[in-house]
Amino acid sequence: MANITAQMVKELRETTGAGMLDCKKALQEAEANMEKAIDILREKGLAKAAKKADRVAAEGLVTIEVNADHTAAAIVEVNSETDFVAKNEDFKVFVKDAAAMALATENTDIEALLEEKHAEGKALRDVLNDRIAKIGEKLDFRRFEKLTTEGQIAGYIHGAGKIGVLVELLTEARDERVLTMGRDIAMQVAAMNPKYVSRDDVDQNYIAHETEVLTAQALNEGKPANIVEKMVKGRLEKELKEVCLLEQVFVKDSDLTIKKLVANTAKEVGSDIQVGRVVRFEVGEGIEKKEENFAEEVAKQLK
Repeated sequence: MANITAQMVKELRETTGAGMLDCKKALQEAEANMEKAIDILREKGLAKAAKKADRVAAEGLVTIEVNADHTAAAIVEVNSETDFVAKNEDFKVFVKDAAAMALATENTDIEALLEEKHAEGKALRDVLNDRIAKIGEKLDFRRFEKLTTEGQIAGYIHGAGKIGVLVELLTEARDERVLTMGRDIAMQVAAMNPKYVSRDDVDQNYIAHETEVLTAQALNEGKPANIVEKMVKGRLEKELKEVCLLEQVFVKDSDLTIKKLVANTAKEVGSDIQVGRVVRFEVGEGIEKKEENFAEEVAKQLK
């Protein structure tokens, strides 16, 4: 029998997207011939994912999973090629299962999570490849993040899974009003996408860069040099109120800032509250969508 190395199995997996065991069996059947092993997997329908490897999966869903006492939560993004598939029931169930596994895992690496056993009795990666074969589109488990805290975690999903947010609240309080406020803050983050939680988090390079840009702007407007510094300070202050979550005007009540909302809730529940980590996932952010000429696409299909 031909010697099948781990490197050969890895290479075949990367080429076809098929599961580790299926790749090993195919290589054994093909007597270590890589091309033949690819054909075997294709014939069995296990390499369907490979044919879609050059497509762009920029649609999909973001889902969150929070434990019963709100001390741990996970957020995942799984991409599909079309919004139509993002509404597919099998796809939704897969994303929910992935979020539950992300919440339960000790792993922080997506590759390690994909090797963990799914409720169907096989690796999550293999379940994903099954869905690819069944649904007929390229699917990609893009990212996940897990938060644990001694405080509380609140979450919010916007637009049927287009944006998901987790907000950590550092507090000793165990009160529904804290979680209600947390969900409101998560909604704020979904809508306003702040760069920072507070002024303390603002990168000094960002301040220096903005000061430079705003100074040049003011001078180009012909403002006298002696009042430019004062103007820049005012404009920077206005900008910080837009990019810092705690400084933002609360979208549900324009009389409040987020900082004031937190202070009011802390007073109500009789316990200090601080906003800790914030995680925001938006479907497809940062993915460059591939635009193809329609005539070229038709020509490809006819070949």
